[in-house]
Amino acid sequence: MVIANMDLCKLNTPTTFEMPLEVLGHDLQFSQDPNSKHLGTTVWDASLVFVKFLERNCRKGRFSPSKLKGKRVIELGAGCGVSGFGMALLGCDVIVSDQKEVLPLLQRNMERNISRVIQKNPESFGSIKVSELQWGDESHIKAVGPPFDYIIGTDVVYVEHLLEPLLQTILALSGPRTTILLGYEIRSTCVHEKMLQMWKKNFDVKTVSKSKMDETFQHPSIQLFIMGFKHSSDCTDNSGQATSENADVETGVEDKRSEENVVVEGSGLGEENVEDHCKPIPQNAKLSEWEARRYGSVAARILRDVKIS
Repeated sequence: MVIANMDLCKLNTPTTFEMPLEVLGHDLQFSQDPNSKHLGTTVWDASLVFVKFLERNCRKGRFSPSKLKGKRVIELGAGCGVSGFGMALLGCDVIVSDQKEVLPLLQRNMERNISRVIQKNPESFGSIKVSELQWGDESHIKAVGPPFDYIIGTDVVYVEHLLEPLLQTILALSGPRTTILLGYEIRSTCVHEKMLQMWKKNFDVKTVSKSKMDETFQHPSIQLFIMGFKHSSDCTDNSGQATSENADVETGVEDKRSEENVVVEGSGLGEENVEDHCKPIPQNAKLSEWEARRYGSVAARILRDVKIS
């Protein structure tokens, strides 16, 4: 396991708080900084959906430890590092990357959770390395040593001007057999539709159906995508391998084709989402942590749009 040394003293402040999370039988803790001006110092819900998806689908198929052991993974916009750590728990060699300002908190989360895991079951754990990666920076991209088997990211898409740098960085980090796993919460119809158009020009895009997600950690506005490169007709030498890899994607996501397994063409903010967001909280209801997070997310979005005169 490779961990870079960093000065973490400034993180030991009252503004930093911990979020417990049980993943694959391990009790983990991720620090957050609610007073930070950087979005990467918060654990966003899409990362929880992602890591619980891995947990649900790791018993067999392409996300099992036997298939993932030793695979090279890079997480873009890792933030607090939840998704990348989930891949490391399944045996992957992971680089969690983000902007320089986020790295101290990210480093702290990796170190403290590695110490928890190796005390319990060190054999199944892969490795974690923290690295700075500014999207589009050629020196940063070269330093992490592409190509990777998997490129992952959660809640990295939220404003339109980041779409092109993200795409170019993914392309630069990829090889012909790289798989891209991205999850995010739809916040903008315009950004969502443009993002899908860009992705489908370069990748075969599949959405993960609700039936393959964790029963608790899912939400209509949070989607997971599994993408691979389109193979042109001149790639005859690797055609057999490509077919097998695509079959693994199908098997790992859904056993049969259905409407849920087709890429969403619209905004994803249809009637189901509206109804879900508008459900009243029952009086004296005891909410789970996940339900409380989702109600809090909706409340924050409403308050953001409220103008007090």
